Amino acid sequence: MLLLLIAALWLAGGASRADASGQIVVRVAAWAAMCAAALFGAPPRLSEERPIVLLLGAAVLLAVMQLVPLPPALWQALPGHALASEAATISGQSQPWRPWAIVPGAAWNALSSLAIPVAILLLTTGSRPEERRLLPSIMLFLICVSAFLGLLQFSGKVFTNPFVNDTMGQVSATFANRNHFALFVAFGCAIAPAWTFLGGRRPGWRGPVTLGLLPIFLLIILASGSRAGMLAGLVGLAAGLAMAWRPLRQELGRRPPWVGWALVGGFVAAIILLTALSIAADRAVSISRALTLDNGHDMRQRGLPTVIEMLGSYFPVGSGAGGFDPMFRMNEPFDLLKITYFNHAHNDYLEIMLDAGIAGLLVLICAIGWWLWKSIHAWRQVEMLPRLGSILLMLVLIASMFDYPARTPLVMATMVIAGIWLNGTRDLVRPALPVQG
Repeated sequence: MLLLLIAALWLAGGASRADASGQIVVRVAAWAAMCAAALFGAPPRLSEERPIVLLLGAAVLLAVMQLVPLPPALWQALPGHALASEAATISGQSQPWRPWAIVPGAAWNALSSLAIPVAILLLTTGSRPEERRLLPSIMLFLICVSAFLGLLQFSGKVFTNPFVNDTMGQVSATFANRNHFALFVAFGCAIAPAWTFLGGRRPGWRGPVTLGLLPIFLLIILASGSRAGMLAGLVGLAAGLAMAWRPLRQELGRRPPWVGWALVGGFVAAIILLTALSIAADRAVSISRALTLDNGHDMRQRGLPTVIEMLGSYFPVGSGAGGFDPMFRMNEPFDLLKITYFNHAHNDYLEIMLDAGIAGLLVLICAIGWWLWKSIHAWRQVEMLPRLGSILLMLVLIASMFDYPARTPLVMATMVIAGIWLNGTRDLVRPALPVQG
């Protein structure tokens, strides 16, 4: 059931818009999987993942609280909410009870979207340990398929995903956004080195496969045109190699010293050469966009002062989850008006504070604090999966400064799986002594 849900997320979970048809597919799949797991599956071991359960539960509770109807005197006293009272005043009606969220439909959609991470958490914790050890290989396989589809698009093959609102001619595979696609491929830059040495095994045939995959992943990220993805790819590659350095050094220690230096030097030279060839052939779209960046025409920079002003208008309670688009249009100055619309703040830290105020900020601080605390412990241990979980969540944190990847169902699922890895559940570590008796 977990594999079927992950497959559905890969196929139809690449969009964050509420009106994308893929949302129906992934949410129905999530609820169906949870119902089937409740009837036929093993009970989830949620006690082992208490921090993740608490953080996800806090997000669900916050979304529910924003939908509770409040008496007129209370909701009119909330900062920025008085504008909603004009409709009843103009029509001569009494003020109705309204929820905390100014756009209730958006808040309902936000609450509904959380079925995805909840389902992934329940199914993963209900799976057997030997099944959960397959997840890194499954994730790497899906990333390779996405990279192949992106390569087809880059070569000129035009196809669209009917489940997402993708842009014709953009290298984004099954995603609606090239930044989210590039982040997903960047996950592969960290997963591939861990997959090579996972479980303390020798690399064998996995070593050459990984050495071939990493340059391909980087080139596809460059071809995608995503500047944030380019940063995530470089960080993911560096962190992935650092994670695999100890077992790699042990493996090279069995061979003459020159073999290790030749392998490392050849890999670095190949990366530099391929990047240079990509730039010379005008195929490194991400680098070209970074070098030709014009802040005067970048809506992220132009809209930032308005977003910050909105923060002050709705703080400390926030305007409601998922309602950035209509809320921005209510506050949009005339000099920012254009044919297209500004769908998100493109900085999820600011948007979380705008949506949920001080309550959302506290949940965010707790989540980042837990990640930092567990990451310190993970990098002091030998086990590789907690380190991999730390890296994947770090990539999402970096990308969230420029975009909104955590609002995409497939990235939501990846974050939950990475959180479980980072939490370091005991059944993923094989004991040195037999457990019987």
